[in-house]
Amino acid sequence: MVNYDKIIFELSAPGRKGYSLPSDNYHTDGFKDIPSDLLRKQEADLPEVNELDVVRHYTNLSNKNFGVDTGFYPLGSCTMKYNPKINEELCSLPEFTSLHPLQDENSVQGALELYWNLQKMLSEIAGLEEFTLNPYAGAHGELTGLLVMKKYHESRGDFKRTKVIVPDSAHGTNPASAMVAGFEVVEVKSKPNGSIDVEDLKPLLDDTVAGIMMTNPNTLGMFETEIVEIAKLVHDAGGLLYYDGANLNPLLGKVRPGDMGFDIMHINLHKTFSTPHGGGGPGSGPVGVASHLTKHLPNPRVVKDENDKFHILSDNKDTLGNISSFMGNFGVMMRAYAYILSLGKENIKNVGPLSTLNANYIKESLKDDFLLPIEGVCKHEFVFDGLKDKSTGVTTLNVAKRLLDYGFHAPTIYFPLLFHESMMIEPTETESKDTLDRFIEVMHKIAEEAREMPEVVKDAPVNTIVRKLDETTAAKNPILKYKDLTEV
Repeated sequence: MVNYDKIIFELSAPGRKGYSLPSDNYHTDGFKDIPSDLLRKQEADLPEVNELDVVRHYTNLSNKNFGVDTGFYPLGSCTMKYNPKINEELCSLPEFTSLHPLQDENSVQGALELYWNLQKMLSEIAGLEEFTLNPYAGAHGELTGLLVMKKYHESRGDFKRTKVIVPDSAHGTNPASAMVAGFEVVEVKSKPNGSIDVEDLKPLLDDTVAGIMMTNPNTLGMFETEIVEIAKLVHDAGGLLYYDGANLNPLLGKVRPGDMGFDIMHINLHKTFSTPHGGGGPGSGPVGVASHLTKHLPNPRVVKDENDKFHILSDNKDTLGNISSFMGNFGVMMRAYAYILSLGKENIKNVGPLSTLNANYIKESLKDDFLLPIEGVCKHEFVFDGLKDKSTGVTTLNVAKRLLDYGFHAPTIYFPLLFHESMMIEPTETESKDTLDRFIEVMHKIAEEAREMPEVVKDAPVNTIVRKLDETTAAKNPILKYKDLTEV
């Protein structure tokens, strides 16, 4: 029997070419300048395809992708909001894209002005004194912020502060970043609603604690109402407060982390300020600090003199050092800058309320079919604990796979770990009521299927390009070379 799937996938045929190399104008006689021990002994075993096949292959692959531009993406904690196309248009201006990071600062005054202005905008939004835009991603920002925390304590001769407190509901990067920064992680328990248990926190605070990492709203989408007391307790113990900016979106223009008492924070610029993300990039994790920590921010830094000229400084002796090559992902900064200017101060304050409204609308519309472990008004996201009716054995994973059949991306599942069947949903402010209503309708439909035709849900997805996978085998024995597919 002919395996048509294999024929469609395998486009290579001996002798086909889709390229021609430029002629050797310098008469270097091919590879004579490359040491013989570095040359291949035989030709590389690569696909042989023509240009048209390559174009069609990647175009067809792109049509199979799912992203914010193609459908609803309610990925909790990731803030997958729409990225306005004006951001991309401005980010593509040749006056910026043609710059080189080693150019003299006199020739890049416009780029430095953008960098400096964005620093000031983020400082105002966060309620902090100064930002560095150098970190490449959120986790990189966490590490940078924790190194600032470490530098602060050590600069004061306080070397015994080696512990960082992390809630049991924290994003996984929090304890990982603390460990990489050289701290010992101490866990603080959460109450049933996901908020930090202040009574559990109190005995943990001593002169070995460098600080605490938090996000507010927490990972269950609930606001930490005791944040002022927590800040006082930590500060009285000599520690600092670190704000994980992953959940900043519902606070934009309404509440500032600095006003809550946080000393350090990172912002996921590629989430809160609209740059599309996923697949490993692009990212940016600016770090902001209160006034007593600014001198510890990493080099290089952009400053403005009394003549409104911008300079790059790299000689700060109190800095923690360099944490990235050059000055971060400039394209992401440009998108964020365009996004903030497009909204303006008068409209950025609508982001949080609209994202909160959308989340509560979905939550209240679905809680008859899905188990809601925490009642009350949430912020930008909320968590279900799977289906209410678990009698048929349909799991959160099954529901997530079935959503794909109906054209929706699945929400975050099995996180946070506080609940066995967690399903974290974050609609963001950019989705219309029509989209939310379709999502709600489909979720009710899946709940009905789970009750009446559970095997349909358990076998999902069936309408996608790839059917239900054996994920354990795929993880343990991945096929990473195209040639291996001809043997499957």
